[in-house]
Amino acid sequence: MNSKNNRTWVWTSSALLVVLIAYASVFPPVSKNNDEKAVAKVNGVEISTTKLYNALVASGGAQTLDSMITEELISQESKKAGIQITDADVTNEIQTIKATYGSEDEFNQALANYGMTLDDLKKNMQSQVTLKKILEPQVTVTDDEIKKYYDENLESLKVPAQVKASHISVATEAEANAIIAKLKSGGDFAALAKESSTDAATKDKGGDLGYISAGQGDPVFEAAAFALETGGVSSAVQTATGYDVIKVTDHKAASTPTLADKTATIKQSLVDQKISTLSQTWLEQKKSEAKIENNLADLTKTT
Repeated sequence: MNSKNNRTWVWTSSALLVVLIAYASVFPPVSKNNDEKAVAKVNGVEISTTKLYNALVASGGAQTLDSMITEELISQESKKAGIQITDADVTNEIQTIKATYGSEDEFNQALANYGMTLDDLKKNMQSQVTLKKILEPQVTVTDDEIKKYYDENLESLKVPAQVKASHISVATEAEANAIIAKLKSGGDFAALAKESSTDAATKDKGGDLGYISAGQGDPVFEAAAFALETGGVSSAVQTATGYDVIKVTDHKAASTPTLADKTATIKQSLVDQKISTLSQTWLEQKKSEAKIENNLADLTKTT
């Protein structure tokens, strides 16, 4: 299963809805019979709210409205089925999405790329979670399917050797050596990271990088980190960005999970995959059965 494909619908529908709500609330359609204010002027020539609204609708309004129609259909079907969504349901779904990313930072970067905050995502996850609750009872995953997935994906399921590392990143070797001297004199690694590290992503966390595996970053940095014993601190390590002082606080040996270890995770992944496939035909069927009046085209012609 491709986890990136499975999260595409979440991001797309949520982002489109955020965009539509934003410009529809600020720039509602204005009738030609009413006075309207200019949103901008260029050398005295006005750009009206109507012109802006129509441009925004033309650039994505139809797709966004289709997403809103879909969400209304899901809402109506959930009421028929007596389904209610709790905050815990939404939180669990977001945790599932987070797990498809390499790290918390990567997930947050994805949010930023879509112009969203975590609160935006939570507000717009209702339909995703509701649809999942509607369709999940229709999905069956067999033991044979779980075993087949395990056998075919065993290499990707293996956990490589890892170290739990922290670092202090500086520009010069002299700065790195000065930090090492402070550490040898009893200085606190986390406090020095907050004070001196140039890595904005980790300095406020005391330089904590969490568990890292070989092949994820700078090979020189990784070689130095994996060579350290638990509790060890490196000498000045020259990397692509400057010089690092590295501390390792834990080692984890490479491991191969058993089928029993991964059964629950694989089953949920296969359920999600089947729901993703089933949702397309389900939505098409519900749209064909519903009475839908889409007046967006007529609205833009008369404004």
